Amino acid sequence: MTIAAHALAWLELARRGGREVLTSEEVAASVKTNAVIVRRSLGDLQRAGLVTARRGNGAGFSLGRPATEITLLDIWLAVSPEPLLALHHSEPNLECPVGRGIRPVLTDVYDEATDAFQTTLARRTVSDVLERILA
Repeated sequence: MTIAAHALAWLELARRGGREVLTSEEVAASVKTNAVIVRRSLGDLQRAGLVTARRGNGAGFSLGRPATEITLLDIWLAVSPEPLLALHHSEPNLECPVGRGIRPVLTDVYDEATDAFQTTLARRTVSDVLERILA
C-alpha cells in the first residue's frame, strides 16, 4: 500500500512538472527500493486502472485517471488481496464455548473495523496526499 501510494504521488508530482510518464526505475529511486518491487506494485495498479503503461519509445507509467479521483481506498483494494483482518484458517473446536462463538463475534468486530478503515481511506485522494507532502 505504501509503495503504491508513494508511486502514485510521485507520478502526480511529475505530471504537475510536465512529465506524463516515469519509468519504474525513476519511481524506484524515489521509493528507494528495487525496480522489480515497484513494477509489481505498478502492475497491480495498472490492473485496477489506476496507472497506464506505455511500451517502446517513451516507455513508462502514468496516472490512469486524475489524482483527485484516485482514493487511498482504490489503492488499497488494488494492492491488498487479503482482508484487513482475518479469522483462523482452520475451524476452531466447536465443543469449546469460546471456539463455538469466536468466529461470529470477531466477524462482526472485523467487519466494523474494516468499514471504518475503508471509510477513512475513501476520504483521501492521491492529490490530498501530495498536497500534504508539499505543505
